[in-house]
Amino acid sequence: MDMQVIRIETAEDARVDAYVRLTDRQLRNRLEPEKAVLIAESRLVVEVALDAGLEPLSFLVDDARLESCADLIGHAGCVAYVLPHDQMELLTGFNVNRGLLCAMRRPCPRTVDQALLGARHVAVLEDLVDVTNVGALFRSAAALGADAVLLSPRCADPLSRRAVRVSMGAVFRVPWARVEGNAWPEGIVDLLDDRGFTCLSMALEKEAVPIDDPSIASADKVALFFGCEGYGLDRKTLDAAGRSVIIPMSNGIDSLNVAASSAVAFWELFARRRR
Repeated sequence: MDMQVIRIETAEDARVDAYVRLTDRQLRNRLEPEKAVLIAESRLVVEVALDAGLEPLSFLVDDARLESCADLIGHAGCVAYVLPHDQMELLTGFNVNRGLLCAMRRPCPRTVDQALLGARHVAVLEDLVDVTNVGALFRSAAALGADAVLLSPRCADPLSRRAVRVSMGAVFRVPWARVEGNAWPEGIVDLLDDRGFTCLSMALEKEAVPIDDPSIASADKVALFFGCEGYGLDRKTLDAAGRSVIIPMSNGIDSLNVAASSAVAFWELFARRRR
């Protein structure tokens, strides 16, 4: 398929507002629901998104990268806005996007039932506010055996620009769904219990056991709950889930950042079991 190329001289051109000036909130809400957009950055992330079936709307490409990306743009079949290299370098995150961005239609959200279909290992995120942590957690989830991710109603958006970037496209690989407000937290814990999941909270509770404790080694299906960066899991969530686990620490350190702790927990409770 031939490329549709439109050369523009400056990033001030209104045709590239989605890439340069619109915030994640504007991309998600102002155009929602049928026209909501996300931005994928770098060839790798764009390829993952396309493989996952997302609909490309347009590209923004550094003139110096146009030839090397011609196959991808031509296959996608949508317009490519081409900026001079000096203008492209002015964009935030140039060293990450490497001169290739793609505006894509946000996919229709999954239901919890759809996300859990066939899942044995699930991560459940409560009220994370840092999209960098969300993206990093999704990348670990994809790499270390999580089958699905469930989000609390107020958890940060996995399809925000930075979350997509940090996840390296893993937000398009791992099925995820947002839990409805009236089902959080007791309703989702009950649903997971009914489906045979052992619900475990990552929390510094008095009765918490190490994640390699033999008492949880026999659990066939595990749902692992992670709390927000500031105060962790809400008391209602801890009480609903019932059991808590911890990562044993040394040198007076009591906990890890949620992105780091999730990677350790996924390895111990998900990836190692599959091996």
